[in-house]
Amino acid sequence: MANTSSRTLTLLSLLQTHRHWPGADLADRLGVSERTLRRDVDRLRELGYPVRASRGTDGGYQLEPGAVLPPLVLDDEEGVALAVGMGDAAQSGIAGLEEAAVRALTKVVQVLPPRLRARVNALRAMTVSAASTGPVIPAEVLMLTAQSCRDQERLRFHYTTRGGTQTEREVEPHRLVALAGRWYLLAYDLTRHDWRSFRLDRLARPRSTGAPFLPRPLPGGDAAAFVRTAAQVPTAHTVVVLVHAPAEHVQRMVGQWGEIEPVAHHRCRLTMISTSLDWPTQALGNLGTEFEVLEPPELVDHLRDWGTRFLNAVDRSAAPADPTLPKVPPVPTQVDPPPRRVSG
Repeated sequence: MANTSSRTLTLLSLLQTHRHWPGADLADRLGVSERTLRRDVDRLRELGYPVRASRGTDGGYQLEPGAVLPPLVLDDEEGVALAVGMGDAAQSGIAGLEEAAVRALTKVVQVLPPRLRARVNALRAMTVSAASTGPVIPAEVLMLTAQSCRDQERLRFHYTTRGGTQTEREVEPHRLVALAGRWYLLAYDLTRHDWRSFRLDRLARPRSTGAPFLPRPLPGGDAAAFVRTAAQVPTAHTVVVLVHAPAEHVQRMVGQWGEIEPVAHHRCRLTMISTSLDWPTQALGNLGTEFEVLEPPELVDHLRDWGTRFLNAVDRSAAPADPTLPKVPPVPTQVDPPPRRVSG
């Protein structure tokens, strides 16, 4: 049985999608007794939802016709989560989802309480979402593969390998994984008799066979870790550095690559995320100021390695030239040929 809050939301959803529900049918859909159903209906009424109850052989429940639903009840954190989640959906790499996410958020904002509506609108107005740089996935491909995972039905599709070879696959779908700007289907390949990850942008014409299957245990149990290893997706590093310089200076130098948080008059915290420690090292070198590494510890070792190589280069450059090394011949200067004399 679902908990009370989620069951109440399910009840409201059922009442909104069906004009009239017999009490027994509604209780059966919720998996509760009719007595519990009556308590849930009373709870909706307390929240301001006009639910009409009728008695007799045709008795049941329905929302009042033409009733204006009360404002959507969300706290501040839920409102922020909604706005951020819709922003993430807009840059998910799914065809058509950007406009759909904006439409959905606009509808929800209209039924928020005024105070929370103003805060969510401020977050939307002041936030810029970068467009997805990964391949675009048709929404119907995503939905069909997700449904096959949920229903535990075998799936067939055309697949183009990394080398361009086109194959027909039949799999037992397990999970969809969004990773590093791409979508993957993790499934048991019935032809290869092993677990495989498939990029959805290389998958075409998916169709359910309708044949059910018993789920197999996934090695390791972690779908995201399995796909990351199989696809050789590098792990992102979160770099946090205390910079001994004003936030304005750091913003001007590397603001486009990280987040800057002032912590004192002449200090700020810089946070960068990268799959390689090389470019944060370069960015820190461009600052031209002192800093301290807060995390990760691997960056300290990386900086030490870079610093050792730079110092070795300085020592070699300052040392007298080794007479045993061959001399580098000077680069000849190209001399333009004299102009041709034109005979008259």
